[in-house]
Amino acid sequence: MSGFVVKGWCPDAYRPMAAGDGLLVRVRPRLARLTREQALGLCAAALAHGNGEIDATSRANLQIRGVTEAGWPTMVERLVAIGLTDADPAREAHANLLVAPNWCIGDDTHRLATELRARLNDLPVLPSKFGFVIDAGTAPVLLGDPGDLRIERSAAGALMLRAEGRATGVPLAPGAEIATLIALAHWFVASGGREAGRITRHPVPLPDWASGNARPAAADLRAPASPLPFGRIHANTLARYLTAHAVRTVRVTPWRALIFEGIAPGTPPLFPADEAAIRADACVGAPACPQASVATRALAQRLAPHVAGTLHVSGCAKGCARALSADVVLVGRDGRFDLVRHGRASDPPIRTGLHPDTIPDHILAEPGAV
Repeated sequence: MSGFVVKGWCPDAYRPMAAGDGLLVRVRPRLARLTREQALGLCAAALAHGNGEIDATSRANLQIRGVTEAGWPTMVERLVAIGLTDADPAREAHANLLVAPNWCIGDDTHRLATELRARLNDLPVLPSKFGFVIDAGTAPVLLGDPGDLRIERSAAGALMLRAEGRATGVPLAPGAEIATLIALAHWFVASGGREAGRITRHPVPLPDWASGNARPAAADLRAPASPLPFGRIHANTLARYLTAHAVRTVRVTPWRALIFEGIAPGTPPLFPADEAAIRADACVGAPACPQASVATRALAQRLAPHVAGTLHVSGCAKGCARALSADVVLVGRDGRFDLVRHGRASDPPIRTGLHPDTIPDHILAEPGAV
């Protein structure tokens, strides 16, 4: 596969990442929820200091693209002022928290996520990609979404702590959930986990007190949401929708979709449900990503109507747009594409060196691919 470079950190407001279209600034809304005023403020910041494009990430964050070096400091000040970025860079770096988007005020997800945010300073210095998942509703909705340490509802109905990559976890004592989570984060660092980066790559067995036979409950249905084509929306489009339909709050999901609260029944969707770009996964590709040698989204949009299963078009073998397997995966390499079936972007291809114009024929030639 192509020789991509795995970054050792994730961008945030204080550590933007250089991309082909300017700086990439990640915003982590508290509990993945923005008030109407915050959402409009985010749009204004994206227009004033970036190129207006906003991406929704698999961690339920929002990324402002095309930010200029000169405008970045002022934009961070604006984000702090409207409560979308912590004034303390260290706390902001620790706030790598994925929350089930169907939480209600006072429920276990809200209670635990709020407590964890209040105790961010109690966490050790963790690798920047290390993340927490709070999915404590009546049944999990984030089982397919990545994290490192997860608090979930168990099949027995209690709360449990589970390390990513393990099928089972340990039941949690009421009131001690976040303390136990923080203790396991300290164990990870003390046992050399910082060098591994993620708990799935850490070879040391979990301590006995963090090991158990509790299994997560069966997955629940996702909350209805408005999908974004390729997880992207322009600030002008979002601001117009917020204003036209009296949206009260916006929740960000890890599924390239937003939940709008306060709108009237029958309100038209943000985008048509049958739009091909909604049904395919594709990273930003070239030229916006310096690690990609191919354009991705125009190809994905062209192919999506012809693929009956899932389609993933990736600019390189990192596969940033989709962590799960897909039925058809096209992976950019040296200006062309490799074809993977029923796998991930990092898996061995069955065909290599495909020109974009010939790809539809190759996909159709594979039995069961469409």
